[in-house]
Amino acid sequence: MKIIKDKQIIEDSWIHIADDEKIVAGDITLSLARWNKEKTTLANHQGNIGIRIAPSDDISEIADELKNITLIAVELPAFTDGRAFSHARLLRSRYNYQGEIRAIGSYMADQVFYLQRVGVNAFELKNTEELTVALSTLNDFTVKYQASTN
Repeated sequence: MKIIKDKQIIEDSWIHIADDEKIVAGDITLSLARWNKEKTTLANHQGNIGIRIAPSDDISEIADELKNITLIAVELPAFTDGRAFSHARLLRSRYNYQGEIRAIGSYMADQVFYLQRVGVNAFELKNTEELTVALSTLNDFTVKYQASTN
């Protein structure tokens, strides 16, 4: 599957593992709940581990572990749910997270510019045919009135 990362369309190597699925080798993402439950047994995982943050999750739970986490995927269950924007902003500004923050779920290409402004640098769209449109929205505005994380 292709995604946008750092303003480029690239091939994605990450696999999202559901809470009831077996963990496989390679680059995987897990829910915050599963990560909290199994993190000691995942110490020997062969590959990178990312954490998926649901809108209702408390990101302060992983604040001390952020330096060891390669990817944080913020979930947008509906394009009207803006809590992922807040999670991304807090990760960048309060916790100084330097890794990849990826938007996943139900959002529109029109929201990509605004997600970037709060610190998201990777975008996984359900409809990969919209990748080119979404990529073009990253340059929609040249003048910005409010502060951002980038």
